[in-house]
Amino acid sequence: MSFFGITFPSNCITFLAMHKYSNHLIKETSPYLLQHAHNPVNWYPWGDEALQKAQSENKPILVSIGYSACHWCHVMERESFEDEATAKIMNEHFINIKIDREERPDLDNIYMDAVQAISGSGGWPLNVFLTPDAKPFYGGTYFPPQRAHNRPSWTETLLSVNKAFSERRHEIDAQSANLTEHLLKSNGFGFQKMDDETVFSIENYDTIFQNIIKNADKEWGGFGQAPKFPQTFSIQFLLRYHYVTNNKEALRQAMLSLDKMIEGGIYDQIGGGFARYSTDTEWLAPHFEKMLYDNALLISVLSEAFQLTKKERYKEVIEETIDFIQRELLAKNGKGFFAALDADSEGVEGKFYVWNLTEIKELLGEDAPIYCLFYDVSQNGNWEHSNILRVKKSIEEFATEQNIPVDKLKKLLAKGNDKLFEKRKDRIRPSLDDKVILGWNALMNKACCKAFAATGIEKYKQLAIDNMLFLLSNFAANENKELHHTWKNGEAKFPAFLDDYANLIEALIYLQEITADKKWLNKAKELSEVVVANFKEVETGFFYFTPAGQKDVIVRKKEVYDGAVPSGNSVMAYNLWKLSLLFDKKEWREQSINMVSSLSKAIIKHPVSFANWASLLLEITEGTHELAIIGSESRFLLNNILKEYIPHSLIMASNEEDAIYPLLANKQALVKTSIYMCRNYTCDKPVFSLNDLMLLINKEKNR
Repeated sequence: MSFFGITFPSNCITFLAMHKYSNHLIKETSPYLLQHAHNPVNWYPWGDEALQKAQSENKPILVSIGYSACHWCHVMERESFEDEATAKIMNEHFINIKIDREERPDLDNIYMDAVQAISGSGGWPLNVFLTPDAKPFYGGTYFPPQRAHNRPSWTETLLSVNKAFSERRHEIDAQSANLTEHLLKSNGFGFQKMDDETVFSIENYDTIFQNIIKNADKEWGGFGQAPKFPQTFSIQFLLRYHYVTNNKEALRQAMLSLDKMIEGGIYDQIGGGFARYSTDTEWLAPHFEKMLYDNALLISVLSEAFQLTKKERYKEVIEETIDFIQRELLAKNGKGFFAALDADSEGVEGKFYVWNLTEIKELLGEDAPIYCLFYDVSQNGNWEHSNILRVKKSIEEFATEQNIPVDKLKKLLAKGNDKLFEKRKDRIRPSLDDKVILGWNALMNKACCKAFAATGIEKYKQLAIDNMLFLLSNFAANENKELHHTWKNGEAKFPAFLDDYANLIEALIYLQEITADKKWLNKAKELSEVVVANFKEVETGFFYFTPAGQKDVIVRKKEVYDGAVPSGNSVMAYNLWKLSLLFDKKEWREQSINMVSSLSKAIIKHPVSFANWASLLLEITEGTHELAIIGSESRFLLNNILKEYIPHSLIMASNEEDAIYPLLANKQALVKTSIYMCRNYTCDKPVFSLNDLMLLINKEKNR
C-alpha cells in the first residue's frame, strides 16, 4: 500500500485507512512530525530524499520548523496545513520539509538567523524558503490564512514566492548568496579580547551586577518587560554575586524573582512545575507548555537559593517540581525524561489548567470562599473569563488578614489543591512529547544532583544515577565515544550536538561530587576529549555547534548567547575550568580563560544575554575552593558540606588518598577524617568538621 509514493507494510493498512492523507512523516518518531503525518501537504523529513528531489525538479524548498508544545504551530497547522486547497499549492510548487526544532536545533539555529536577518524578528512556527541547494532567501514566522494585521496571508506568500522563483530567479539566487554570506560573517561574532588582568577584576563583576539590575523588574521580579522568561542564569549570578560581596540588593532581586514566579500562574499551583514563560509582567498568564529544560534550570537555581537562604518554600517547590517531572515527564523505565507537555488540550490553550468559580464551589463547599480569595479566583476570572490560580499574598500575610491560624490555612489550601488535582485528572490531558533529548536530560540530571545536595533527599541522588546510566547506555553512537542527540522507543537518532556533550559533562562533574564515585569524573574527562577533537575551532578556541564531518548544514555555527538554555560554549568553558583543576590540565584552563576573555566586553555590557558566562567570569576572578575529604567518614561529611552554599567549589571525597587525582594526591586522614581546602593545589592545614571548614571559607572570603 502506498501514499505519496511511500510503500507501507500490510499491517499499516488498517491504521492508514482511518486517515484521508498520509505523507513521508509517517515513518518518523518525533511527536511533532507525527502530528503532521496526515496533513494533505506532502511533507518530507529533512534528508537526502527531499534535498535531492528539490535539485532534480529545480523547485524551491519550504522548510517549516516548530515543536510539539508550540501553540502557534498548532494554529497554523489547523488554518493552513490541514486545508486541501492550500496544500495543493504547496505540493505543486514546493518541496515541503517539516523539522522538529528539538531534534535538529542546528538547522533551526541557521534558518532562524536567516529569518531574523530578513524580518528583524523570529519565533515558531518558523517558515523559510530555500533554493534547491538549501540556501535561504525568504521567510517569516506565523502566516494567517487571510491577510490580517499587515501580514500577508499564507496563500499570498506561497504564490508570490513561486512567482519570484519562476520569473526572477537571478534575484532569488543573489538574495540567497547574500544571506548565506551574512550567516558566515555573523558566525565570527566580533571578538574583542581583553587581557586577562583587565578582564578578571572586581570592577568588572560589579559592572555586570549594575547592568543586570538596570534590566530588573523591582516590583514583580524578573528582567525586562513582557513576555517574561525565567532567566535563571541572571538569578544565579545575583545569588553568587551576593555570596561574594554581601550585596543585599542582589539577593533581594534574586529572591523577588523566584518568589513572584512561584506565586504566579507560570507555576502550576496544584500540580507543580513551571510553564515556559509569562505573557504579562506579573507572571500570571503563561504560555502553558511545560518544558523539561525550564524546570530543570529552575530546580537548579532554587537549590542554590535554598542553600543560601534556607527558605522553606524553596525546598517545597523543588519537591513539588520534581514530583511533577517524575509523574508526567519520566519514562516508564524510570530513567529517561521526556521533552515537554503541550500548551493546548482540546485545541484550546491552557484549558487543562484553568478553572471557573462554579467548579471550585462545587468541589470545595464551605472551604471555597477562603480558597478562592487566596488563589485570586472570581466570577469574571483573571484571564479570558477563566481563572489561573495564583498567590497575591504570602500565606502568613493572608492568614493574619483573615484571622486564621497559619497551620489551619495551610491544611485548608492543601486539601483544596488535592481535590482540584483529582478532578483535573478527569480532563483531557495536553499531549506529551515523549522523545528523550540528551542535553535536556543532562540539565535535569544536574538539577537532581543539586536538589540532593541542597535537601539531602536520597531519592534525588538515585534518580540522577539511574538517569545517567540510561543516557550513557542508550545514547552511545560508536566505539569512538560519540553520542546521539535523541532517543525514543529504543532508537537513538542524530549525532549529538555541542549542547548535548557540554551539559552531559557538567552533569557528570556534579554527579561525582554527590556520589564520590570517580568513574563519573573519568567519563567527563573522556567526553571532553571527544568535544575538543570534534567540535573545537582551533583559531579561536571556541566550539562549533555541530561535529566535524556533518554535511547537511550550510554553516557550522558557533553559539555563544545564553538563551532559554545555556550556550554550549559557556557550559564547555565552565567544564574546562573545573576539569583543568581536577586533572591538572593547564591547556584546558588556558582555553577556558581565553574564551571568557574573548567575549568579555559583551559579557560585561550585556550580561542578561551572557549570564552563565558572567558567573564563570566571577568564579575565575574569585578563585575556586578545591575541597578534598579524606577518611572513613568522608561520605557523611560530604553530605553535610553539600548542604552549604559554597558556589565556587569542587569537591572530591575518598576513604584514602589517590595519586591519580591531583586533589586527592598526598593527602591523608590525620587522626580522623580530614577536610583539605586548596587553591591551585596549595592547601591550608586540614580541618575536621563542617563548622571549621565554613570558618575557613568565610575567613578567606572576607579578606
